[in-house]
Amino acid sequence: MQHTVDLATMPSAVADFARYKAVIQNCSPKTVNEYVLDLRTFFRFLRAKKQGIDPASDAFCELDIRDITLEEIAAVTAEQIYEFMMYTSDVRANLWAAKARKLSAIKALYKYLTVKRGLIERNPAADIESPRPKKTLPKVLSLEESLMLLNTIAADTESPTRERDYAIVTLFLNCGLRLSELVGINLNDVDREFRSMRVIGKGNKERIIYLNDACRSAMQEYLPHRLPKETTAAPTPAFFLSNRHQRISAKTVQWMVYKYLDKAGLESRHYSVHKLRHTAATLMYQSGQVDVRVLKDILGHAQLNTTQIYTHISDAQMEQAMEQNPLSGVRPKKAVQYQTIPAEEEDSD
Repeated sequence: MQHTVDLATMPSAVADFARYKAVIQNCSPKTVNEYVLDLRTFFRFLRAKKQGIDPASDAFCELDIRDITLEEIAAVTAEQIYEFMMYTSDVRANLWAAKARKLSAIKALYKYLTVKRGLIERNPAADIESPRPKKTLPKVLSLEESLMLLNTIAADTESPTRERDYAIVTLFLNCGLRLSELVGINLNDVDREFRSMRVIGKGNKERIIYLNDACRSAMQEYLPHRLPKETTAAPTPAFFLSNRHQRISAKTVQWMVYKYLDKAGLESRHYSVHKLRHTAATLMYQSGQVDVRVLKDILGHAQLNTTQIYTHISDAQMEQAMEQNPLSGVRPKKAVQYQTIPAEEEDSD
């Protein structure tokens, strides 16, 4: 579980920046906390270097950075930021996404201090390029594997949460929801006929998801099992509930998905909840022939280039394309069999 940083432990300029992200830009608490966590690591790194403390030591995590002044922040150089990025790779073993997020936090802080507030004149991060991602195709379940996963849940008659779990995985595989979006669904977010529902995505952006027959059926099947009739639990607006009759947590959903992936024999593929979102997007684009611009809106992407990762060509499509080549049926003529001299008849000279 991610630790929430107390803003009182941060430099005042960073605390002000965090409040700006939350109040003015309406970022979610999770997003704001991630910015603060990354900036805490950055300023601890700078302080460690200044005091001669090994950034890989336990003492690094205890460094107090509250007294870092605006003047010290303004004096940071691009070289120090590059050095920090090297530290994230060499010591913290961050992959490109984590490194890009840390640099994004630094860039956002300095843009706030220079452009939004005019508190400092120079932005040392302005010309630093973000780490480029390694171009890899998203890992997804095939149609057959998706059906196997759903059938595994449906067959688990001993589970008291079978209907809930089946509905959750159905929504992931059909709607491409993010984990945070699914756990945030409330009863009043779903219309009475189960034709559509409202979800809150990244940056508190609201969008409407239209439900197909599979989603509609699974959600309606779950609703009578949502709360036991004899329960005295306090009312909660959450659509999906835990065994304690409270809003289901992201951790519980992750555990449930891993459990059924394991039961379905898919654990060796290293799938995750987010891979189910990838699966939904890929199935819609490749099998359902959904336009990439429509897919962008379904997934709640801010930029089209984020969605275009799902336009990759599947192995099956490439294999089929090769078979369409007019030369694909041409076979070599039978090779001429040449006679060889038996070993005992070979000339010994």
